[in-house]
Amino acid sequence: MTNQIFIEQVSPFDVPATVEKLIASAIQREWQNPATHNLQQSLAKSGKEVRPVQVIEICKPKYSGAMLEKSDERIVSVMMPCRISVYEKEDRKTYVALLNMEAMASGLPAATLDAVSGASDEVIEIVKSVIGAF
Repeated sequence: MTNQIFIEQVSPFDVPATVEKLIASAIQREWQNPATHNLQQSLAKSGKEVRPVQVIEICKPKYSGAMLEKSDERIVSVMMPCRISVYEKEDRKTYVALLNMEAMASGLPAATLDAVSGASDEVIEIVKSVIGAF
């Protein structure tokens, strides 16, 4: 499913395998993985049971540096780091979702737009390398 803000695709793997493969693919492409949030585990600590859901944070200094080097463009930091969500729905299939960064970035200064576009393209390639279709 693709709409203006979100992109969602089915993964052929379960949640843990999808997360592992996405992180490995990102690292292979020189992205960093500063954190992975296991929301199912976090919510369980508060007594709330949900299906598996993990959010992977990835960052590539080439893009983040370009987006943060000018004071007036630092506002885009709210979109950083890039995030990929991996979750299971009631159909027991695993899904991968990410923000359509290019759709959200319209109207940004050219240098920032270039960085957002480059990062977005690479994140999509990372996801494609793991789940195939996109």
